[in-house]
Amino acid sequence: MNRITHLFQTRKDGICSVYFTAGYPNLNDTAIILKALQAKGIHLVEVGIPFSDPMADGPVIQEASTRALRNGMSLRLLFEQLKAIRDEVRIPVILMGYLNPIMRYGFERFCASCAEAGVDGMIIPDLPYADYISSYKEIADRHDLKMIMLITPETSEERIRLIDAHTSGFIYMVSSAATTGVQRDFDERKLAYFRRINAMKLHNPRLVGFGISNKATFDAATAHSSGAIIGSKFVQLLKSEPTPADAIDRLLEALKR
Repeated sequence: MNRITHLFQTRKDGICSVYFTAGYPNLNDTAIILKALQAKGIHLVEVGIPFSDPMADGPVIQEASTRALRNGMSLRLLFEQLKAIRDEVRIPVILMGYLNPIMRYGFERFCASCAEAGVDGMIIPDLPYADYISSYKEIADRHDLKMIMLITPETSEERIRLIDAHTSGFIYMVSSAATTGVQRDFDERKLAYFRRINAMKLHNPRLVGFGISNKATFDAATAHSSGAIIGSKFVQLLKSEPTPADAIDRLLEALKR
């Protein structure tokens, strides 16, 4: 069974997912960070594929991508790093990347490499839903990879229901139409969006991402979905803290206050 499916079957709420950029802060940190996240009880990990133009990401993750590319990170190296440790890392791993580097690598080859390295799913923010259905879904399904699609406050109900009907794993519920980044809290408009989606009674579980950085935002996300995805806050801490374990400890402390 796909590990994402197993996670959501065995845990219905309070899921904590963490994002980091492969090759940041240092080229060979991927294994260290993944093992530390698992040891600290994180349920799901999203590994970012560095790209020169990460249009959905704010300045923190943009800077991390630039640094990772300068460090020499590539898809080929990332797959080697993941393959080397997959037997030790039992929590689900998702690759998040933009279409350009994935297509240069080759989508069929990308999916085969994901399966070989033990990757459970992928997020490709700039892959249109219609293109996914017509050209990519069959390949991803053949390799038992979950394609995680994003929805925003501007996504129509029709599109949300199409995504819900034709994908599995979970739906990535973007808290706003802005880029990624830290927020202190969610305003009433965002909370109304959470309630509206919750009332749709979708088949797939949902995780809320973008802006999760403290107890207020984490609690709001988990109150209206199965859990939350933390990205920019953790990437900031990886830069400021001496070790990944220290960064995770600081993150978990922030989510409690």
